[in-house]
Amino acid sequence: MSDRPVKLLLIDQDPIFLLGLRVGLEAIPHLEAIAVVETYTLALQILAEIAQKDPNQVNLVVLEFGNGRSTTSQQLGLQFCRQLRALYPNLPILLLSSVQEQGLLLAAKSIGVNGYCPKGTPLPELVAAMQEVTDGGSYWFQDTEAIITPNSYTDAINRVSPNSCTDAINRVSSPLPFSRLRNNLRLSGIAYIEATLAVVTAQLQVPGLPVLDRAILAGRRRELLAARWLLNRLLLSSQERQQEHTPIADESPLTPSLSSAIQQRQTVSPLLSPGTLESDLFASCVTKLQFSLRNVTDVPLEIDIFREDKKRELLYLILQKLAEQLDELRASQIEINQLYEVKHTLITDLWQVAITDFFGKFYRIKLGDNNIEIVNLLLRNTEVIQRDILNKIPLVCELYSYLLFQTELNIDNTSYPVVSAEAKSQALMILENLLIQVANGVVQPLLNSLADVEEIKQNFYGRQLISTREIERFRNDLSWKYRLRNYINEPKAVFESRYELFVIAPRGIANSSVYAPRNQELVRLSNIPLVVTLLLEFSDAIAPRLKSLLAFIGSGIVFILTQIVGRGLGLIGRGILQGIGSVSLVEKNLRRNSDRPK
Repeated sequence: MSDRPVKLLLIDQDPIFLLGLRVGLEAIPHLEAIAVVETYTLALQILAEIAQKDPNQVNLVVLEFGNGRSTTSQQLGLQFCRQLRALYPNLPILLLSSVQEQGLLLAAKSIGVNGYCPKGTPLPELVAAMQEVTDGGSYWFQDTEAIITPNSYTDAINRVSPNSCTDAINRVSSPLPFSRLRNNLRLSGIAYIEATLAVVTAQLQVPGLPVLDRAILAGRRRELLAARWLLNRLLLSSQERQQEHTPIADESPLTPSLSSAIQQRQTVSPLLSPGTLESDLFASCVTKLQFSLRNVTDVPLEIDIFREDKKRELLYLILQKLAEQLDELRASQIEINQLYEVKHTLITDLWQVAITDFFGKFYRIKLGDNNIEIVNLLLRNTEVIQRDILNKIPLVCELYSYLLFQTELNIDNTSYPVVSAEAKSQALMILENLLIQVANGVVQPLLNSLADVEEIKQNFYGRQLISTREIERFRNDLSWKYRLRNYINEPKAVFESRYELFVIAPRGIANSSVYAPRNQELVRLSNIPLVVTLLLEFSDAIAPRLKSLLAFIGSGIVFILTQIVGRGLGLIGRGILQGIGSVSLVEKNLRRNSDRPK
């Protein structure tokens, strides 16, 4: 082991664990924690800044997969490692995690993670692992049964002598240990294939994907499906295959319809396991968060004032908090009919925790002689944010119900099966709109109270909206947006039975609309919004007649201009030309007569 200095970037959502680890590592002379962060987005930002200055300033990334317990957080961790390996192929990665699942660790190893230590590893052993990975090696904790790979299995067989094999056979009266090892190997391989298959499937759902990339990904997906089938065939023993195809004697024969129903249920049920839909959907959303976040609509959004990296960090944070909220709801065993009762509470809690974690619970700024806690100041606007933004987010219960209870999605007057690509596409649109609207709710109180504070502008704003004049112009645009929405656009959308959604497209944040029955809202309209709907109805009523009348008047005008005025002008012009010709003829005759000799 060399004495090469280890320069760390530590990533973990647990601030207490990070603090303890950093304090423990400070005593190691050749080891330095360059940065300690709690989010993947901030880690990418720091690495990008370091790469511009000194690429060698960080030579090891130590990270945890989300909170270590959430399936969605673990999938997001894998996605981050894959992105990290693509951006910085020579940067070693050490997983310091409470994760011990075989499939997840195999997936991490396959995408380029260089080592793994469980949380609770003694500090000397952890430092040795960091040094080993930094020096270009790999270190995988050996007391866990999670690391079973084909290579390690082959190596283990090669290390066993014939005598030891004979002794082992004599000691073991049944092939159970080998069967167990083979089954573990099969399950580990399938888990890795399933994880990779989920990522490829998510990439195929990205809109605007080039035809060549889509064809390559589709081919890779077919290869993974074939590999999964082949792995099941090769690593199943003959006895297991026979059991798989042999019916139980005591069972009564099934009718064809019941048999097909059971077969369909067995086919679909693995896709409906808790968290599977959520992981797949959130992985697709994380992929789309790498797109441009420039607003390409004609509707100003509160997050437009933020820099691109701050927008992405905020949206990613809200996605993480939503995943944690869904895990808590599953643990509480909430029922589906209770979602509608707590809908507003769920969204408000998501908004509050996003504000707290994004700005920092104890973040203060100095205004004059006062030190102001930003989070407490922003949370005072709860009622305003609920009224203007949070309570107007559409299809929230449908999304929660889809993710928690795997219910069908009824969107655009169509019912989409849970496991269909259409359901995932519609759910992704609703999810993206939820993230963007909650992010708008995070930024709005900041614009109302601290819009022109220099520290806020330097830390969060984009360069194009940093002057006082531009900020005030932006705030005025937002004020007009709310007026137009409340008095014109929202009544129009209610009357047209649709919801406007903001989605993330390859070119930026775009808008879309979906059909939804809104008759109850239409009945409750009053004052100006009601007048707007009446004008729209009046316009629809008279539009056909008005068009017919205008067409008749237009035809009459054309007839008058062409048949009467046009002919009259033509006769007048001909008369003028004839008169001019007659005058010219008379002048010619006079000139001829004057030239004759007298």
